[in-house]
Amino acid sequence: MKKRIVSALLLCAMATSLLVGCGGGSSSSEPTTTADGKLQIDLWYSGGKTAVNVFQEIVDDFNASQDEYEVATTTQADYTETYEKLQAGIAGKNAPDMALLGTANSRNLSEKNLVADINEFVDADDEFDKEDYIPVFYDQGVDADGKLFALPAYGTTQVLYYNKQIFADAGIDPTTIKTWQDLEAAAEKITTDSVVGWEPMWGYGNLVDAALSNGASLLSEDGETCLINSKEWVDVWESFRKWIHDDKIMKVNSGGQGWEYWYTTIDDVLQNKAGGYTGSSGDQADLDFNIVGAIEQPGFNDNPSAPTADALQLVMLEGSSDEEKQGVYEFMKYFTTPENQAKWSMATGYVAVRESTQEVPDFKAYTDENPHALVPLQQAMHGTSALIDPTGGKILDALKIAADQVELENVPAQEALDAAQATAQEALDAL
Repeated sequence: MKKRIVSALLLCAMATSLLVGCGGGSSSSEPTTTADGKLQIDLWYSGGKTAVNVFQEIVDDFNASQDEYEVATTTQADYTETYEKLQAGIAGKNAPDMALLGTANSRNLSEKNLVADINEFVDADDEFDKEDYIPVFYDQGVDADGKLFALPAYGTTQVLYYNKQIFADAGIDPTTIKTWQDLEAAAEKITTDSVVGWEPMWGYGNLVDAALSNGASLLSEDGETCLINSKEWVDVWESFRKWIHDDKIMKVNSGGQGWEYWYTTIDDVLQNKAGGYTGSSGDQADLDFNIVGAIEQPGFNDNPSAPTADALQLVMLEGSSDEEKQGVYEFMKYFTTPENQAKWSMATGYVAVRESTQEVPDFKAYTDENPHALVPLQQAMHGTSALIDPTGGKILDALKIAADQVELENVPAQEALDAAQATAQEALDAL
């Protein structure tokens, strides 16, 4: 799930000496061998309750499939915690060999030379089929110099989940929702004293997606100017502020531990308290599709839909030994086989990163019976790659603060985004 991929809190504090960071069995210690003689590969990851279990099943299958490597997993509360603990682990020379991260965090580590270039392993592997990886996901792991700093484990994009009965009772055909203004009109019809029309998911992700679907850009073409207070951004964010605080046809659940806010939002829709919500493709494992349906995010006004199609990535820690890195690569390949991508996507709802997954017989049969499962993939095909923040996360941090101001504090969008732009531009100018 795209559960708020958050930028670094500690990266700026890392000393130059950490640029040779250390894997779990790296320069700080000898590689670990298990009782049955396998080389241990340490992996840190997170996910929702269903995703964690399915991920572990694939790990267990990998461990049983060969006699050379044993992947040992440690789960974290969420993606943010994984990243923060990973930084602490690198600093303390107690990091794993591999981690599951969001794109911004993977890129930040790569820019500090803390993750390895996977090209070395890909180039030596005649069986690696780069062309079968969906470009919008694969390309997010490649930097401007061609370094392959991460492989996509799975994709995620946020779609619209609507309560079928509530929409029917209000006389709303979900296929007519082509713009955010259409959704506004639907939310107005749905909202009563006991039901709210729509629930955007807490965080800047929904707001960014809608802005991208209004033609917004993060930076100018020359990369010198941050544009997050332009009209394309402000019009969208102010609309959401109005819908939430003035019109009260939308609501945002926030706070709690981990992804508590996320499941509260899902429960509202499943319990007929909300007409629908904007949520991750990965939510499909937790939803009852007898109650809800799925449609793509719309465009804003007359603009085409262009929401983020994000990748969750596996990275190889630079400090691990050559033998451990080889084991990491073997697991990366295993996790992204079409068969495992099919298993993962069917069980979790996340988007497969291999084109040929669609030809796996079980997946074809599943999507024929469950067409909602194809909605995230269809959306990803015209989605926008995850935003690249050249400041190492400071622009995205500023957007996060502004989003909370707009969604939770009822601060006018122009005011919140002007402040965010000033902070972001200062960081950009300092490069």
